[in-house]
Amino acid sequence: MKKIIVLGAALCVAMAFTGCKSSESAYKKAYEKAKAQENTTTTPTVQQPSDTYVPEVTPVVEKPVTDTRVVDNTDNAVVRQERLSVVDGAGLKNYSVVVGSFSVKANAEGLVRQLKSAGYPAQLGYNSDRNMYRVVATTFDSKSEAVQSRDQLRNRYADAWLLYVQ
Repeated sequence: MKKIIVLGAALCVAMAFTGCKSSESAYKKAYEKAKAQENTTTTPTVQQPSDTYVPEVTPVVEKPVTDTRVVDNTDNAVVRQERLSVVDGAGLKNYSVVVGSFSVKANAEGLVRQLKSAGYPAQLGYNSDRNMYRVVATTFDSKSEAVQSRDQLRNRYADAWLLYVQ
């Protein structure tokens, strides 16, 4: 039984090495064919423009910049929803602008102090589900006011985001 297995394996190895060889004549034929194609494509043909078709060009009308109107689309602003309990502050309204999230309370309190010294009515909230302290810079009843405040705060706090308190 061992002899048959060894003979079968040797036969498979022999067939594998002899069956995959490419002949030199195949390479030569491919080279000659490529060379023939190269010779025929080296002389480019120039097409003469046809006199029957003339493309129509629409004139460009320039508008002054004052005609451009920018409309804020606050309905598409992303708002996160979380349960947040106020740790330090007067209380949160429906929409709040969060400028920092910390797992260490002391770090969050430091940012609240910075915001208060800059004139913001900053508050500190705690999300027990995620064990995170949220630093709220401003809070509003309407979403559009919150979006405007967030956009202003993003100049200094790039990661400012909106929170809807549940």
